[in-house]
Amino acid sequence: MQTKRLIIVAVGGQGNLLASKVLGEAALLSGVPVRMSEIHGMAQRGGVVESAIVFGDAKSTIISNGEADVLVGFEPSETLRALNKCNADTTVITNMAPLPPYTVAIGRGTYPDLDRVRTLIKTKTKRLIAFDAVELARSAGSVMAVNIVLLGALIQTNLLPIPRENLEQAIRTTTKKAFVDANLKAFEMGFSAAGNA
Repeated sequence: MQTKRLIIVAVGGQGNLLASKVLGEAALLSGVPVRMSEIHGMAQRGGVVESAIVFGDAKSTIISNGEADVLVGFEPSETLRALNKCNADTTVITNMAPLPPYTVAIGRGTYPDLDRVRTLIKTKTKRLIAFDAVELARSAGSVMAVNIVLLGALIQTNLLPIPRENLEQAIRTTTKKAFVDANLKAFEMGFSAAGNA
């Protein structure tokens, strides 16, 4: 099978590692070889968390600059920061609800203009799917389900060799029972949002 390289970027606490775990489980259910690695950074302080997931026959989880087939960003400025991993054929899926870093909160930094973020991503990649995943997660019953909303958008693109039903099954078996219903609803909302993007 053709190798697909996925980068997921988020701020600590947004559920990047759980999203990676759900994707890994769904890949195994689908019989797809998968390798993954994570960079935790200063996750406990709201720092960047990056996952690299390679689907298919690959020897390494390293995704060098310009090699990502897909970039999923849980926070717009983090998506912009990871743009160097993309190329002209990359699809980018990003949450557009900002989570400004501490430096912006104390007045020592400036948050990038969201329209400019969209424009920069669009000019450097093949496709941009951008929406407010926080609002959709809230509507699904848990603001913490931003990660699952974005997985729904990812699966809708058909860029990964993972059937929707296998991802839904991975949500059922990998996430806490108390959150399964909200997560399945969040997945559906993200799937629909990407279809309308």
